[in-house]
Amino acid sequence: MTIVKNKTARVPALRNIPVSMNVDELRQLCLDCGADDVGFVAIDRPELDGDREDIKLAFPRTRTLIGFVARMTPDNIRTPLRSIANVEFHHTGDQVEHIARAVLKSLADKGVRGVYPSMGFPMEMDRYPGKIWVVSHKRVAEAAGLGKMGIHRNIIHPKFGNFVLLGTLFIDAEVTEQSQPIDYNPCLQCKLCVAACPVGAVGMDGNFDFGACMNHNYREFMGGFQNYVETVADAKNGMALRGEVTDSEHSSWWQSLSFGANYKAAYCLSVCPAGEDVIGPYLEDKGTFTRNILKPLADKTENIYVLKNSDAEAHATKRFPNKSVRHVASAIRPTSVEKFLSYSPLLFNRHQADGMDAVYHFRFSGAEVREATITIQNETLKVEDGLLGKADLTVGADAKTWIGFLRQEKNLVWALLTRKLRLKGDPRLLVKFGKCFPN
Repeated sequence: MTIVKNKTARVPALRNIPVSMNVDELRQLCLDCGADDVGFVAIDRPELDGDREDIKLAFPRTRTLIGFVARMTPDNIRTPLRSIANVEFHHTGDQVEHIARAVLKSLADKGVRGVYPSMGFPMEMDRYPGKIWVVSHKRVAEAAGLGKMGIHRNIIHPKFGNFVLLGTLFIDAEVTEQSQPIDYNPCLQCKLCVAACPVGAVGMDGNFDFGACMNHNYREFMGGFQNYVETVADAKNGMALRGEVTDSEHSSWWQSLSFGANYKAAYCLSVCPAGEDVIGPYLEDKGTFTRNILKPLADKTENIYVLKNSDAEAHATKRFPNKSVRHVASAIRPTSVEKFLSYSPLLFNRHQADGMDAVYHFRFSGAEVREATITIQNETLKVEDGLLGKADLTVGADAKTWIGFLRQEKNLVWALLTRKLRLKGDPRLLVKFGKCFPN
């Protein structure tokens, strides 16, 4: 009989005293593993305040975050054939994960431990529609000096432009020198992203319509799936379903579910000329750049997914008559009073509030006890805790009933008759409030 002795792999011992790594050596290691640029941010930096709790939950030993970028191929993103663009997104996303894993494997040989959260998906979807991400790669990238966010809400790297995907690692070592944000924004304010967006998500004044972007560009990522499933479930039969969902839309869903979710547009990235490596053609001839890059996207015949009576619908109908407007349900439906209040500024349709000047007091009872003030003025919305100022309309509501009403699961008349919903003031203001959040 042959006795085989168990051989266990050497595992670096746990450290109680943090290692301080040389920043130049760590940077070179990351570049050797495939990163195109990299920076380092200490866990106690104020830029991480919104994510620190989740970072510590994921890896309690975290002392430093490594932010890095991987370049994409610009012409792949710029083509009007979105299958080509999405291949680039998917491939570069995989590359980001491979880089992160390679860095951690190399660091493990030096006794340094760490984790890397996903570049995109999977995320913590049990929290949806709340904070599903572990760390904001964009915040880390800005803090690490890898670029600034443009008016299209994408990171613009000084050299590579917005044709990058972002990765982040958490490690239990300190570094000898922290990276710092760059002292300028590469965004040119050229407004090409404004002209390209089919749903008007990027405003001329820098305003961003989060809901419009979610409902169209991210149609096949998150909330749109709920709408698709419910449309299938509600259909009387297969023939009736054909009137709601076209063959190409079914096929697009199959493709996203089978091979990876596909962006419907991301045109804001496509047309962005910022960045040393990509700005040349724009500076040489802006007219030719616009004709070659922007016009094919604007002229493309395609479906645009919007909420009925929304700012996005008005924009698409006016600016892109060659595109087909398709009505969908909101990709984000509140599940609590907390989420209703936090998401209201993101889902607010400001042009529907033209001429409004009203203060709303909300008193919630039952499952969630909360008081809040929502002010709509000059096409802006502000949410504040507590009952502030004089209200034009006071809404008293049972929390579950109010959320059911917003989700179209509770009837307004029933809620008023059962006193689950109580109004003090001009009830027409509630109708005006609802128009600011079309669904």
